[in-house]
Amino acid sequence: MDKAKKQELWASLALITTAIIWGGGFVATKNGLGHITPFYLMAARFLLAFFLLSALFYKKVKTITKEDLKGGLTIGIFLFTAFTTQTIGLQFTTPAKQAFLTGTNVVMVPFLYWILYKKRPDIFSYVGAFLCFVGIATLTYSGSALNLNLGDTLTLICALLYAGHIVATGYFAENLDPIILSIVQFGLSGVLSLICALIFEPTPQALNSSAIFSILYLGLFSTCIAFVFQTVGQKYTTSTKAAIILSTEAVFGTLFSVLLIHEKFTLNMFIGCALIFVSIIAVETKFGIKKDMQEISESTPT
Repeated sequence: MDKAKKQELWASLALITTAIIWGGGFVATKNGLGHITPFYLMAARFLLAFFLLSALFYKKVKTITKEDLKGGLTIGIFLFTAFTTQTIGLQFTTPAKQAFLTGTNVVMVPFLYWILYKKRPDIFSYVGAFLCFVGIATLTYSGSALNLNLGDTLTLICALLYAGHIVATGYFAENLDPIILSIVQFGLSGVLSLICALIFEPTPQALNSSAIFSILYLGLFSTCIAFVFQTVGQKYTTSTKAAIILSTEAVFGTLFSVLLIHEKFTLNMFIGCALIFVSIIAVETKFGIKKDMQEISESTPT
């Protein structure tokens, strides 16, 4: 196996590990919000990750350049706003629903590229967008009407912001050190979260063992390890493969939600999640049709 294939294999392993960790993060966040307010929870997770990475890679911190700061701060803005809407939104929806609604960012990415780079999405993007819309409608259907509550709406905004984070990460990670990018974005997100916490939320009086466990899981695993793995993974594989692998976060999130906190998984949720998952596959794999047509075209004598 040559060096490039080894790098791509390790990148895939890093990204699937990220998806698994993030899946568990939905449950950890929901548990943490029962004991600590959203901005303080975010400040704790991001500052913990920032100080840990800075200590481990202090030699790299000394060599930070203006380009590193520019890239890290840009990614950090997307990270902070995405997690603000996601963390607050989880107070009003369930981990399983949020996991799949967050996964819709994969469907949004081609349209975001269209706005930024004037590259028109293909037919599969439109099919994926339609299936995703129907899936969201089914997932949020309750009784005789759609029940797109505040938490679901904030999660969809989070998905859009996270789509921007994926685009920005792919752009900057290509030429900059992924560790430095991670340190800068965590630092910015942690400071902004702390400022918002001090302004808008009461100071936590005490933290029990459950809250501390949530903070440690989110800070060490969901933030420090997972985002570094994501940034490194996107450096050595294509955006398409990265998006497919990261989208499985929704599956793991739902699985952990059902197994760990015994969330009820209804028929509507199953159908809605299935449609959203198919929409993600449609956008990112084209069901293999486009590749097959290209191979046929290349093998046809002229």
